[in-house]
Amino acid sequence: MNNLQKIDNQQSKYDEIIEYLKQNDGYWLENNKWDLTEEVFKGERVKVGTSIFRYINFNNFQNIKLKNEVKYYILYHFKENLLGIKFLLRISETFNQLSIFLNRYYLDKESFESLKIDKVNNKWILHLLNNGFKPKSNGGVKAENYNYTINVIIAFIKDFYDCREETEKDIWCLKNIIGAKKSGATQSRQTNCLNFNYIPSYYRETVKKYYKTLITKKSFSHCFCILNIMNYFFNVFYKNGYTDGFIENLSRNDIEEYLYWINSDYNDKNPTYKSKFVSYIRTFLEYIQIAQYDKAPKKEVSFLIFQDDIPKRELNKDEVKKAKFVPEPILKQLDNNIMDLDRPQYIPIYILLRETGWRGTDILNLRYDNCLEQIWNSKEEKYNYYLCGEITKTGIAQLKIPIRDKVADMVQEAIDKAKELSTEENNPKKYLFNTYEGKLKGKPLNKASLLRTIKRLIEEKDIRDVNGELYHFRLHSLRHTRAKEYVEQGMGISIIQQILGHQSLQMTVHYATVTENTLYEKWKNTEDLDLFRVNAETNKLEQVDLNSDDGENLIRYEYVKKNLDAVRVPFGVCFKPSKLPCKQQMNHCLTCASFCTTVENIPEYEEEINSVKKQIEISERCGRELWAEKNKTYLKLLEDTLERVREQKILHKNGGSREDVQ
Repeated sequence: MNNLQKIDNQQSKYDEIIEYLKQNDGYWLENNKWDLTEEVFKGERVKVGTSIFRYINFNNFQNIKLKNEVKYYILYHFKENLLGIKFLLRISETFNQLSIFLNRYYLDKESFESLKIDKVNNKWILHLLNNGFKPKSNGGVKAENYNYTINVIIAFIKDFYDCREETEKDIWCLKNIIGAKKSGATQSRQTNCLNFNYIPSYYRETVKKYYKTLITKKSFSHCFCILNIMNYFFNVFYKNGYTDGFIENLSRNDIEEYLYWINSDYNDKNPTYKSKFVSYIRTFLEYIQIAQYDKAPKKEVSFLIFQDDIPKRELNKDEVKKAKFVPEPILKQLDNNIMDLDRPQYIPIYILLRETGWRGTDILNLRYDNCLEQIWNSKEEKYNYYLCGEITKTGIAQLKIPIRDKVADMVQEAIDKAKELSTEENNPKKYLFNTYEGKLKGKPLNKASLLRTIKRLIEEKDIRDVNGELYHFRLHSLRHTRAKEYVEQGMGISIIQQILGHQSLQMTVHYATVTENTLYEKWKNTEDLDLFRVNAETNKLEQVDLNSDDGENLIRYEYVKKNLDAVRVPFGVCFKPSKLPCKQQMNHCLTCASFCTTVENIPEYEEEINSVKKQIEISERCGRELWAEKNKTYLKLLEDTLERVREQKILHKNGGSREDVQ
């Protein structure tokens, strides 16, 4: 019965392939030579390297079912925009040898689904070597696209016929995994699938089990990067003579060998890049050991991989030094000329980037049905406009920030236009800045295209830097620039953190620098503060009365000067030395040893508790269980701290010895 059911299922899935190939009046099914210049295909010839392609030729495949499956692989990835046409043409280059190979060894096979990848791949490489291809020192042949062709086709077809739950398969597709995190503005074709076929079969289920814990916590692209590291980890050990079971018996000597291989293979890479090959693997090994997986290391991971083994990543302060703020003369020219962009649809995007300081992906991820709200202001007795969006990087389900009325009017015009142009077919996710036709239909406007459009404006308007060169524009520079503007306008650091959607207050502090002119103006405001003043009538020094208004200002100034490294944070003050990095995240200064809070901060706690409760409601309503869970943890910390403040009046983990706060 099971065999009959399997046969019926295979036939049903194969019928799906035939129906898919019948698109465009059966062009793909009936023709064995697809013409790229046809309107149903690319519409033009395509240059790949030094070669110019016009046709994809399937004529030499004698097994009709295998041929149709190869056709389906090419057409599906082309029409669904999952792989670029150049990559698909690289695969089609191999079809002459692939057809000879399949005709010789697999003419009687019903489907690629019945083939074993490892066995077929070994036979394929041997076939290529026997036909004059040059070998690589680490296996395979020097013609790179020939190495992966048979693997990717078999893996895709196997996945297509597989009706199990997505996480039970060896290839996980993003669109089939509920709760997988990916920004709508992210259009990388490479991160649409996680392919576990390159993990050795002995460890494959262990890795997949581990990934079930990651897939809804980390972004899909991050999971993709981790999997690449894990592929390297397993490949390098097996390549150097290790076999199934090596993880269980890992020793410190084995890890030292691994570290040597990393440095040899990636000698030209920076420490930040190489650190991932150690830190990701250590996290994996630690998890499967703590979770007591069957194939976890027997020896404690902390005795295998030391903290010093991880190359020192570039510190935040070093990254910020590289962060570019748009110079004021350049910024004025951009702002004054932005209405002349040759693609007008990008004008409101630029204006929102300047207005908010949000990341480009977050602006492009705005939805026309919920991105603009009016909230009653009881103090001004009027409604104020707020921009509302999801901040995917830091896991904020719906961030609301105020915007000026003129900007709100522009957003409303964009909303009205999006509603007019959108249908369920061309904009199912209701993007505010949507692509309405072409291969990217239903996806947000492209960030790279926005950048190219602004660069063309820079060339057209001849906007040059201090060295006389055309200004090199980075989109993210607008975010850094806006953070600096917020500070110069006197906005509190914790408010800036909320507006920018930063997870770490320390990151906001790093970005929130001021210009030298602003620094001078702030300094000028303190010139009249001194313990003694000159009496204009007698020309004598007179001591300031500390009980007077001037005296109180002086005391406050002296206090700030004494604690010059102090940073204002939500609910209190951080007395952390400026050179000491902050390891806290998500406002967890509450747990920091340098944090001080008193009863005067109680209203802030109450306001923050109400805000977090609303965030939890939004997270649960949007199906963001992980965000809700994190916010609940934060809420409990807030409530516990508030209760202690009410009981003890003042909290400071290091006691009163440092500042002697009364």
